[in-house]
Amino acid sequence: MKRVDRQLKKATRTVAGTIMVAVGIVFTVLPGSILLVIGGLMLLSVDYPKARRLLAMAQRSMSRGARRLDAALTRRKLNR
Repeated sequence: MKRVDRQLKKATRTVAGTIMVAVGIVFTVLPGSILLVIGGLMLLSVDYPKARRLLAMAQRSMSRGARRLDAALTRRKLNR
């Protein structure tokens, strides 16, 4: 019974994560948010090491982008 529960949970996480990543990619191209991609990768990273690596890469990229945006806004504010 426990084995079936684990397999069902893994299948549910896989399907939900894949759908979230797919919808998130569409929303990234169209006006929308990349947060669905991150959420989908979080679900998939529980079971798949490749998704864990992609999630870490996305987190680093988002942090780097946030630092760049913060620096640009700070420069803009100081130049006024």
